[in-house]
Amino acid sequence: MGPSTILYTRMWTFLFLYILGINFCQADNSTQMLYAKLIIDKSAIANITSILKNFTYKNTFVEAPVMTTVCTNGTGGKVCHCKPDHRWSDTFCQSNPKCCGNATCTLNSADAKCVLSTTVTITGSLKIAQANKYEKCLKGTETTDYKNCRDDLMKQMKTAYSTLRGFDFLNIIGFRLGSLFIDFTMSVASTVNSQTLINISEAISRNLSASLDMETAGVVRLIMPDNMPVSYGDTNKIITCIATEDLGTTPQWSITNINGQYDITNGTVSTVTTLSKTESQIQLNKVTELWKGTYLCLYQQTKKFGNDSTINILHKGSDVLDVALLPEIAVFTVPSFPRCKTKTDVLQVAAQCEINNSTEPYIVSWNGDGLKDYSATSADKTQIYSAQKIIDCGVNNNQTTASCIFKNRKEQNKSASVPFNIIGDRELYCAAQGVWGDTKAGFTSVLKCTNSAGQRTRKCNSNAQWEDEVSGCVNSDLYNVLQNAKISDTGLGALDKNAETIFSNLNNVTQNSGRINTFANVNASVDVLSTMSDKLVRLVKVVDSVTTTKNFLASSSNLLDGSLENSWNKPDPESNKTLAEKYLQSVEDLIAISNISNDSDQKNIHIDTCSEDKCTNTVFNAEVIVRSSGNGTVKTAGFKYLQDYLPNTTEAFNINSIVVSTTTQRGKENLEITLKFPLLTARRRHVSLQCVSWNYNQSKWTDEGCKWGGASKPDECICNHLTSFAILMSRYPIEIPYMTEITYAGLSASVVSLVISLLIELIVWSKVVKTNTLHLRHTAHVNISLCLLVADCCFLASSQPEIISEIWCRIAALLKHFCYLAMFFWMLSLSTMLLHQAVFLFHKVGKKTYLRFSLVLGYVCPFLIVFITFLTNNGGAQDAYFCLETCWLVYSGLLKGTIYTFILPVGIIVFINLFAMIVVIMKLLDHRIREKSHEKEIQAAKTVLRSVILLTPIFGLPWIFGFATFIMDLTAGAVTLAVNYAFVVLNAFQGLFILLTTCLGDRMTREALLNSFRKKAPPTISESSTKLETTTKKS
Repeated sequence: MGPSTILYTRMWTFLFLYILGINFCQADNSTQMLYAKLIIDKSAIANITSILKNFTYKNTFVEAPVMTTVCTNGTGGKVCHCKPDHRWSDTFCQSNPKCCGNATCTLNSADAKCVLSTTVTITGSLKIAQANKYEKCLKGTETTDYKNCRDDLMKQMKTAYSTLRGFDFLNIIGFRLGSLFIDFTMSVASTVNSQTLINISEAISRNLSASLDMETAGVVRLIMPDNMPVSYGDTNKIITCIATEDLGTTPQWSITNINGQYDITNGTVSTVTTLSKTESQIQLNKVTELWKGTYLCLYQQTKKFGNDSTINILHKGSDVLDVALLPEIAVFTVPSFPRCKTKTDVLQVAAQCEINNSTEPYIVSWNGDGLKDYSATSADKTQIYSAQKIIDCGVNNNQTTASCIFKNRKEQNKSASVPFNIIGDRELYCAAQGVWGDTKAGFTSVLKCTNSAGQRTRKCNSNAQWEDEVSGCVNSDLYNVLQNAKISDTGLGALDKNAETIFSNLNNVTQNSGRINTFANVNASVDVLSTMSDKLVRLVKVVDSVTTTKNFLASSSNLLDGSLENSWNKPDPESNKTLAEKYLQSVEDLIAISNISNDSDQKNIHIDTCSEDKCTNTVFNAEVIVRSSGNGTVKTAGFKYLQDYLPNTTEAFNINSIVVSTTTQRGKENLEITLKFPLLTARRRHVSLQCVSWNYNQSKWTDEGCKWGGASKPDECICNHLTSFAILMSRYPIEIPYMTEITYAGLSASVVSLVISLLIELIVWSKVVKTNTLHLRHTAHVNISLCLLVADCCFLASSQPEIISEIWCRIAALLKHFCYLAMFFWMLSLSTMLLHQAVFLFHKVGKKTYLRFSLVLGYVCPFLIVFITFLTNNGGAQDAYFCLETCWLVYSGLLKGTIYTFILPVGIIVFINLFAMIVVIMKLLDHRIREKSHEKEIQAAKTVLRSVILLTPIFGLPWIFGFATFIMDLTAGAVTLAVNYAFVVLNAFQGLFILLTTCLGDRMTREALLNSFRKKAPPTISESSTKLETTTKKS
């Protein structure tokens, strides 16, 4: 018998025995794959395939064998490759990544073999509800009960699944509790029809009263880009997913990369396209390290049956995209600034290039003169490549840079320049201080942050003096949140889902303000809000997730915590906008697109919503009323403390309210917004407020489109547009134009006039004062003029409080208080005397009695008022009795302050004076004098009455204007200005009016004064004749 005959006989015997064995656990139309390993001459391969042709044994049909794997002996093991239409099995590929697909591999294992390219591997888990029926399967694996239970289940499952064409094997891996879970794996050599698989699985699931979860590999396959690895930054790379049939669902794409697992969606980098019912693809616009990883294309089929039973089948296709990476390079030298102490020094400096740990096998080279001793070391998460350079301090042309070059597997290069900043022996530098080494003048020293991302910098200025450290250290968790925010729209995950995760992480990081209480951390947090706002507004339009909204509001509120006050106000050198402005615009935009309910309030952010035609929203006691037409929600947000961080773009005003933002989905036409703010600082009289909104284009507050409610409604604003609003309060009260000049001119004229009045009284006293009435009247005039003169002088002396001491300011306030009061009390004395004479014309009161009354009323009463006021206000203390800024009495509010010890007495006196004037005028009109015996007294009384008519308005009416100015606010407009001008003019020139009315306007005084001047001049002949003639006639 020849060798071929023996081989032929052995093969058929093997097949016969194997078929007899498998028929015990297979049903009709069952199939079984048979594998044999032959060691033969290469020339005999063709004979084997011709000998073993198709044959039938009873009801079993055996197909002709197909060669799958060919191996030859080679260096280091067997060199094997797959035959056409075959590939390495998935299990072998996972354990040997280099042996995937149909690649040629050098093997040490004798069991490795290729399978048909159409082979489908299935893993699954049966969940049996009635676990007690198969509880023996949970016993020890060596027990008979376990083996019998396992064999029983294996037989039932094989009987069902062996009907699949190309069925290879089925193996139960194990059993688990939780009901009873049966984990199994199965292989089918040919293409599996998904509906057939579902029908068979349903049958066995019904038979076992179980639910089934199953995953297939081979029904779906991926076609990756050619010539891997892909070059870094390559564009328009396409990955295609192909299913063997229409699976009735849309595939889901995902990737597992260095950062985790992500769903792949349409984004700025990836575009997912469904080409047909069986084909889908991803196009990558730019390939970076983020897109290096394992790609998964998943089809899911689900069928429910029975009560709660389901069949869930996941058809998976996966493959790896390899990318030749390029690194981010950080450069530095050790030491950072080599210092030549003398020209004879020779320095050794290490140039270092640092990259993050990478799987890319970079080829690193250096460019530069005098470099040697190349080395590479690994740190915690980085790799450092170093080169040493020798620097001769006596040579002026030392090369000042070196370059490190990283080359990847695709021959792509990335380089970085390492500067050598040498401090010459005569150059200025900042000496080492703490962790900061010697630094060349005009340069900045840089240190890596410890346990955080970023750098610390400190500049040595041109004068060789250290400036303050600038920390750019960012909390590591926060830095990761920011990086995830930047790639949230690339297609690695759906943007709305990424936003939910990012805001949740941001809330967790910012809850503890102690972790982020630096400008760098607050800036990074605002960058997260700004980045997500830009992406969500542009791509999502509406944020429906309640969790996302809650977390972004909580994060935004955390950043306004009072403990972070000092972490906000440093300007960002990389942006024209302040941090607070970026924050406000980001949060405002996020609120506008978010689905917000009225229970969304946070500690530092309150939000109120309304959907009515006339909406009234309240946040932090600020009320916003919006009148507009159309449908949509009006959202109002109030921000605590934000007003302190937004830049004050005007020197004349300060922000005096919280910032309130209002947005709406309605039309912007015919919009009217009424805002009522609780003022942070009470508005003082004559201080104007300004209703403003933030102009994002100009980065400043503007009053365009807004109107203040005025002094009657100081907390109200009316605007015709939507944005963020606030109230600004002027730093200084409104100044009336030329008021100071008018006051000084009037007071100066008054002082001169009062001096002249007193001199006139002195000259004409003996000639005019002939009666008791005239005596008392002129006494009052002298005292009024004297008091007003002293008060006006004190007013002028204290007109510039900033240049006089506190004691002189107190004295001036005290004297003004007393003298002005004394003037009014003497006015009261004069008016009561004249009123008495007008009513009781012929009732005489003694001169001494009137004089005593006038002295008590004119000086004792004001003295008591001033004395008591002075003592009861901390002995005339500053800000209690007088104000240092004005050297005058204190106004603290309505009926509060020492100013009322002046206003109230003056008001009463002015009222009495006006009353007296009215009574006198009425008496002059109605009373007819018939008695002639007292003609001289009557004439004097008429003269006094005429003076009262002239004098009383001068003293009374101006102070009516004064009370009006006290009540009216300068912010009210033109009427208030007119009243103030009238008051200032009439009172500043009060001394001049006294001169005109009491001296020059009085006939007796005027004649007496003229006579006094005539006596001093020698009479002419005509004057003597006239006087003689007059005397003769009289006699």
